[in-house]
Amino acid sequence: MNSRTLTFLAATAFLLGSRIVMARAGRRGHTFFESASNEATPWSLWQLLLASFLTLFAELAFIRWIAVEVRVFAYFKNLALLLCFLGFGLGCALARKPVRWSIGVKALLGILLVIRLPWAGAELESLSRDLGASADVEVWATGNVWHWGHFLIAVLLAGALFLLLVWIFVPLGQTVSRQMDAARDPLMGYSWNLLGSLAGILAFLGVSRLMLPPSFWLGVVLLGFALLQTKPRDGVFVASLLVPLALLLHDPATSDHYSFWTPYQQIEYQRMYAGNGDFSNGMVWVNHTGYQSIVDLSPAFLRRHPTALKEAVDENPYNLPFRFATASPSVLIVGSGTGNDVAAALRHDSQSVDAVEIDPAILALGKSDHPEHPYNSPQVSIHLTDARAFLKRSPQQYDMVLFGLLDSHTQFSDYSNMRIDNFVYTEESFREAKDHLKPDGVLFLKFQVNHPWLGRRMAEMLQQIFGKPPLVFHATSSYAASATCFVISPSGRVEEARAADPRLTEFVDRNRVSPDPESVPITTDDWPYLYQKLHAIPRTYYSLGAMVMVLGIGLYFQVPEARTRVPSLFFFSMGAGFLLLETQVISRLALYFGTTWQVNGIVISALLTALLLANLAVERIRISLSRAWILAGLLAGLGLAYWLPFTRIPGSPATVGVLLAAVFAVPVFFAGLLFAVEFRVTPSPSAALGANILGAVVGGLMENLSLLVGMRALLLVTMGLYCVAGIGLRRLRRAATAS
Repeated sequence: MNSRTLTFLAATAFLLGSRIVMARAGRRGHTFFESASNEATPWSLWQLLLASFLTLFAELAFIRWIAVEVRVFAYFKNLALLLCFLGFGLGCALARKPVRWSIGVKALLGILLVIRLPWAGAELESLSRDLGASADVEVWATGNVWHWGHFLIAVLLAGALFLLLVWIFVPLGQTVSRQMDAARDPLMGYSWNLLGSLAGILAFLGVSRLMLPPSFWLGVVLLGFALLQTKPRDGVFVASLLVPLALLLHDPATSDHYSFWTPYQQIEYQRMYAGNGDFSNGMVWVNHTGYQSIVDLSPAFLRRHPTALKEAVDENPYNLPFRFATASPSVLIVGSGTGNDVAAALRHDSQSVDAVEIDPAILALGKSDHPEHPYNSPQVSIHLTDARAFLKRSPQQYDMVLFGLLDSHTQFSDYSNMRIDNFVYTEESFREAKDHLKPDGVLFLKFQVNHPWLGRRMAEMLQQIFGKPPLVFHATSSYAASATCFVISPSGRVEEARAADPRLTEFVDRNRVSPDPESVPITTDDWPYLYQKLHAIPRTYYSLGAMVMVLGIGLYFQVPEARTRVPSLFFFSMGAGFLLLETQVISRLALYFGTTWQVNGIVISALLTALLLANLAVERIRISLSRAWILAGLLAGLGLAYWLPFTRIPGSPATVGVLLAAVFAVPVFFAGLLFAVEFRVTPSPSAALGANILGAVVGGLMENLSLLVGMRALLLVTMGLYCVAGIGLRRLRRAATAS
């Protein structure tokens, strides 16, 4: 019996024991974790701040954790985000009901049990395969065969997980709504809610930066639940559940095999040794998927271990690029990882190497464990940043620009349907890479191509930019680094290298990859969806989107008031429009500052701060603008963001990025202003907040329209939603006048 099974059994025994205690308490007339519904809720600032803090903190924690543990949710992470919103919105709608802490706590522990079962790995992998199989989108390791029977079973399993996720957030929504209803001034309560939310996202960014594990994140959530209990004994009981939580999330580790969480992903690392005890290689897994081996290809090691490589040394994907370059080249490596490409550059006497890597933990592994110690070389300059941001900022030119295997097949942004490498593989990005080449320079791109249309897209982009087709061939590796290679130069350097090296010519011709006959659209900064075959929404997105809508409608009609009262059109549309606006700001700024956790944190924090300033303007300054003028300012700001050609504005990327942020701040501020003016006089703050959150769910689903029309066109959709909000506002004014 392994340690994972033992921890599971211990946690299960603890939970069963606690369930017996709860049952006995129920027979004695006590109901754990529930507040009375008929009693007036006293105003409590600390409860509002803590519940608001936990809502954002738990949202980010669960979205990130479940996307790693159940891989398919990485591809549809926006749906997990929306279900967190749905749970919170449902809680707002149930504000007058007893606070359902028992359901929230059980759901939290239930989702841990389902995902961390010792035998759950294969089942969850099959869930990923059955939900994600589709030929029109690249979903890692799922295949192309769609089977309706398997899909429906997978939908039921996924629905159970999503329902558990929804119920975790119901008591938080109830608590926030009750406190906002109890506040002396609804707008003041909303301001405190925003402040607590801002603290929650900053705290999660902090624990991500410190690379603390999920046991800490989810432990904070459970401890917050304990503090929010109305009875001390209930709080003690919930706090005691930290023990099974820690057991369920514990991963055994040794000095040679351990895992940790970086700001971007989960990393598992294992050192491996040759028969004589020499360090052979270190295997790195990212989000439970094999990513890279740290390999020793030094002449001394290969002499001691002549059978370590099955392929010829100079035909290994790490050594191949330098057979096309000039002697002693200057090299830029985009996605340097643990340092294999850097070590290869140094073995080929490169005069200088700029190594760009986004993940500090992967970089640290390379520094500590790579046997050739490439990152310690004085010829190497390390740049811990986003690849695209570096390409925009650096004025340097190189003899070779090498794109390592940085494709993020399993890693998405936490706030949208973007993958963190989407802006690296676009027409504009490759054009910038070409500008970094010297006249005789070479661009060498390595990529794991699982669909022929994906290879065709890469080749078409390079052909459009360089005016000629790239050389495309496949290179295998003994160290799980096999790749399709794309090689091109603005000069005749590639052809000269082949002519001077008959063995290279023979290898390339033997492994040549024929282009896919079907043409596909190329990726651009406006449509950067590399892993998407066409300008269309994949059928998998429709299926899961429909599942969320059915779940949302079913839960909504569990609210008694929902059967006789529809949500406010104004607050609903404001929520939908704001979520689309939020994802637009994050996606656009990623072009100038990088797809990094710092950018996401700064953007979300800035948005919440803008809303706080709008509240301040309404409450303290008493802005007297009519609602019609505020709506006009909002639409004008969106129009400016849509029509202003940011790509043609001269100046450094940072300057243009700041200008972009300032332009988007205008509609954000006016949206906050319009919401605050109306929220201040609404007769039911909790109902308004609930409608706003439900609207955000719909807005999040509408974000998938960018797969069809591009990101910029979403601003037009956002303008349409705010126009609908204007219609809803007019109805509210008429109703108020009539009463």
